Amino acid sequence: MLAGFGALKHLTESHAEIKSMRTAASHLRQGVASRLLQHIIQEAVARGYSRLSLETGSMAFFEGARRLYASSGFVSCPPFGSYKADPNSVFMTRRLRELASDDFSGNLPVNPGT
Repeated sequence: MLAGFGALKHLTESHAEIKSMRTAASHLRQGVASRLLQHIIQEAVARGYSRLSLETGSMAFFEGARRLYASSGFVSCPPFGSYKADPNSVFMTRRLRELASDDFSGNLPVNPGT
């Protein structure tokens, strides 16, 4: 059974976007979203991105997602890429070059000077 999925979208050589992160209803509140987010962040670092951003909903339904992103270092930001300001959207971003190899259970490639 599929527990969850997410996608990483290339925006520029240094910037990527998390797209469509979802957890199956049968796997909610079991740590799937947190592990999936860690994996996406690790993949973005491995691909050489220095910034990772996302768009999520502003409604109460998305509060858990916003807390998860904030706990992983994401902060509010203006719209990015082709997004426009929208009262139904919250935009968040984080720098990846600030990651240290001990931020996650696996070893992350860290590029000095980025």
